[in-house]
Amino acid sequence: MKLAGAVARIRSWFPEREFFMRSQGQVRFIRISSRLQMAVAGGIAGAVLLWLVVMAATLISQISAAQDHAALLQREAAVASAESRVQKYRGGLEGVADDLARRQDFIEKAIQGTIGELPKDLPQGTGSDSSAEAAKTVHKISMELPEARRLAQLEARQLAFIERLTRYADARAAATETAIRRVGLNPALLRASAREAQGGPLIRLFTGRNDSLDPRFARLGASLERMAMLQKGLARIPNTLPASLEYISSGFGYRSDPFTGGAAFHAGLDFRGPVGAPIYSAAAGTVSFVGAKQGYGNCVEVSHGNGLMTRYAHMSRTGAHVGEKVDAGAEIGKIGSTGRSTGPHLHFEVRINDRPVNPRPFLEAAHVQ
Repeated sequence: MKLAGAVARIRSWFPEREFFMRSQGQVRFIRISSRLQMAVAGGIAGAVLLWLVVMAATLISQISAAQDHAALLQREAAVASAESRVQKYRGGLEGVADDLARRQDFIEKAIQGTIGELPKDLPQGTGSDSSAEAAKTVHKISMELPEARRLAQLEARQLAFIERLTRYADARAAATETAIRRVGLNPALLRASAREAQGGPLIRLFTGRNDSLDPRFARLGASLERMAMLQKGLARIPNTLPASLEYISSGFGYRSDPFTGGAAFHAGLDFRGPVGAPIYSAAAGTVSFVGAKQGYGNCVEVSHGNGLMTRYAHMSRTGAHVGEKVDAGAEIGKIGSTGRSTGPHLHFEVRINDRPVNPRPFLEAAHVQ
């Protein structure tokens, strides 16, 4: 009886309603029953309730994430606290030496993981060699302060690694410069272009408590930067084959024209291949032209900076768009025979300041190992 009374009261909130509408000159009546009104109201209430539940769950998740972040910051602050390191030193130099040795192991393994094992036959003339003086230091400290012997040994090991890494960076930079000069380009110009569009706040680096910088560490930083800039420049030199092709069907320079038979100049290399075979960018760069050119048919041009550009012609289909950044080996189209062509092949050009140069030395330039 109580349930029936409650239902009756709810129905009284939604009395049956009648509406009329006029359509094509006729008046039609529409009745909306109490049950339909209750169903619609229930649906709206359910949607509101679901929205409230979702909002509550989101708020709880944000609060939890904020608490986790705060806890992480507290742990980082504890790690960075100077007091914790002071306690380590007070606990004995052996404990400090163990920590520093583990850190040195981590540094060496991290370097090996990114650039590999350092060669053992690195040139000695490209950097300082403090090994003899470091050995004397270790011996003297071991005699006068035996408890600090392990720290002295660790310092000698660290300096030896820094100097070895410097010689490695210098050797890589020298090999990269050789590869760049082999194709007739100026390594200094490539290094300068790699430094463009840089900035940020000045944050000085130092290795001593008085904000001084050990010259051996400064030398390492300069060598690593020089190596990195040269390698960035080398990455923009077209030394990647533009396609998996059968052979070169026509070389760079003067030749007999395939249509007229007269003497003509050929501004690139022709690589024969099947229609639809992929064409790849010969170096990293930005796509500067996609479309048809007279004599070239469908072609793509990629700008590599410093006035260096590569052109890929006679495509059956282009696969790039202007402004697109591409890496060496990125597919930019398909081999075809469009334009002035006697059969399916890729016409490949290298241009410096819009002057065609022989692409062969670029493609034959060995990658620096």
